[in-house]
Amino acid sequence: MKIFVLGGDGFCGWPTALKLAKENHEVWIIDNLSRRRIDEELESNSLTDIEPIGKRIATARNLGWDIKFWNIDIAKSYGYFAKAVNELQPDAIVHFAEQRAAPYSMLGQTERRYTVDNNITTTHNVLNAIVDHCPSCHLVHLGTMGVYGYSKEMGSIPEGYLDITVKETGEDASILYPTNPGSVYHMTKSMDQLLFQFYNKNWNIHITDLHQGIVWGTQTEETSMDKTLVNRFDYDGIYGTVLNRFISQAATGKNLSVYGTGGQKRAFIHIQDTANCVKLAIENVPDNKKVRILNQVSEVRSVKELAMIISNSYGTPIEFLDNPRKELAENDLAVDNQGLKSLGFQPITLTANLIDDVRYIATEMHKNLKEENILNSPKW
Repeated sequence: MKIFVLGGDGFCGWPTALKLAKENHEVWIIDNLSRRRIDEELESNSLTDIEPIGKRIATARNLGWDIKFWNIDIAKSYGYFAKAVNELQPDAIVHFAEQRAAPYSMLGQTERRYTVDNNITTTHNVLNAIVDHCPSCHLVHLGTMGVYGYSKEMGSIPEGYLDITVKETGEDASILYPTNPGSVYHMTKSMDQLLFQFYNKNWNIHITDLHQGIVWGTQTEETSMDKTLVNRFDYDGIYGTVLNRFISQAATGKNLSVYGTGGQKRAFIHIQDTANCVKLAIENVPDNKKVRILNQVSEVRSVKELAMIISNSYGTPIEFLDNPRKELAENDLAVDNQGLKSLGFQPITLTANLIDDVRYIATEMHKNLKEENILNSPKW
């Protein structure tokens, strides 16, 4: 298949692009390299040494993988993107091309506006290019479980749709599961859902929306094949995920910083499973009668539970800090992930051995760590 991976230079996009290329698909990465520029803006960095995109692509091609790169800002250069879709006629478009960090989207008015302008315009431009130039293309979008908030007051979070009974008529109906975004970033993902519903209803586009949990880990089978292909390791308070932050602290002899009581439960998934699930979604095209929504998660854990796993393994003390986020101190969360399992998904779950693999990265690359960035999350 010919596949576009939008945002294919990023944390999730890069390993996914490599996975698809290794599986003998023809892959075109389309990216404006904005994530690298944000590192410069924040004076932050990946713990791993990220090579220039040209060197990354050359190494992947030397391994025999059919992968190419096109530098396009989809939000600002619709004509160039539409031209690419029209000329190349992709079978599938994987959409990672959105500003992905909740803390970044809450830093201030500049970041709030950028997140909305970039994320919503990019999604809308992608949909328009498909409608006008490649209507049979399958759009696979990376969403987030965070659009729903974090509770199970209506039971386990289903895969996109909630079955209800209308009180006045007694009729059964299926509606989009109500969203409850906790940041501007999550709000844009909620708005994506409405765009997908509208374009599917009016133009019958094939769409899969993958609602992903928090990603942990760094390396995949493909990124491990050459040091030039190494993936990002974000550890800071703005882009770093909680487990990577804990591991970085443990690797450098610092206490584990738990926000609030640590009772916040979240859905998690390993980066290898991100790539595996996207591949499964692409290779199992849904009908175009409605948007297919799948919960891309492996397990649910509390933040305190994660901290205890690291602490017990490495003897690192835990400290509890004021939570910078406006959220419940404790929550109960349950998530249905039968859709991807029915396609063959076999989740990787947290074990001490896997944590050791990630800690190796943190230990080897600790020279790159800027300690002042670990706890630099904004308050909201």
